[in-house]
Amino acid sequence: MKKIALVTGAEGFIGSHLVKFLHAKGWPVIGSYLNNVVHVFPKLRNVQFVACDLRNGQRVSQVLAEHQPTHIFHMGAQSLPTASWADPVTTFESNIMGSLYLLEGVRHMKRRAVIVSACSSAEYGNVPPSAVPVREEQPLHPLHPYGISKVCLDLLAREYFLDYKIPAVNIRLFNTTGPGKINDAPSDFVRQVARIKKGLQAPVIEVGNLNPRRAFLDVQDAVRGFYLAAMKGKHGESYNLCATRTYRIHEVLDLAVRLAGIKAEIRPAARLMRPSDEKIIFGSTEKIRRDTGWKPLSSIENTLQSMLDYWLEVL
Repeated sequence: MKKIALVTGAEGFIGSHLVKFLHAKGWPVIGSYLNNVVHVFPKLRNVQFVACDLRNGQRVSQVLAEHQPTHIFHMGAQSLPTASWADPVTTFESNIMGSLYLLEGVRHMKRRAVIVSACSSAEYGNVPPSAVPVREEQPLHPLHPYGISKVCLDLLAREYFLDYKIPAVNIRLFNTTGPGKINDAPSDFVRQVARIKKGLQAPVIEVGNLNPRRAFLDVQDAVRGFYLAAMKGKHGESYNLCATRTYRIHEVLDLAVRLAGIKAEIRPAARLMRPSDEKIIFGSTEKIRRDTGWKPLSSIENTLQSMLDYWLEVL
């Protein structure tokens, strides 16, 4: 059977990398994107981009009927915790109702597609030190509307597998970064050091909370994880996808500065502080390793270097 992929959120950070990954695998790919997004998409053979607001159930069903994907990689979402505090209604409409319309559309397909959904480590919330690295069985206690919306997606996909036999797999994605990423600590740091290196910014780096520990996964490792989950993951299951070790945020900052070969003043900025912040986000990947053979391949140094090269080119 010919494999055809639909990637929702193809204009997003991970979605855009996933489109290129699947294209390199020789798959025909349909990339859906939010209608009002201005984006320049790459011209790739057997890759087609279509406008589809997931909040429009009729349009979602139309796209599924027209393209008949065999595999759906559901990346489309409002993905920023900070934006979810400011506008929880839009976050819930996009992440919960958009996902529900997609699952409903798959339920009515003649040949039901495998659907791999981007869920989140934010579902876990604050985890006691004794439970770190967190396993999939950990209770879900999210700290913000974004995390709540991803719990709903996680549970919806599982319910559609149990009730309608839809081959659904959930990926609880931990911190992921790489070239093209914006609005996370590594990308903010690397962009600022690149600007300083090019003389576009005074040698001052504005920062938020530098104390939390995070495990930053390279985006290429992430998209390979989604692919292997689609090919080998057990339907109805949720899998953590995470890097192998944590770093304090200040360690990532120090490494970015060192790779760029600059000197800069580090200046805390109130606007970059969150109302609440998990002290550590780190997940066990034993389950996905066992079921799919996935493991991360990139080091934090390689990831930051690729990001620095990206910003030095595009700035």
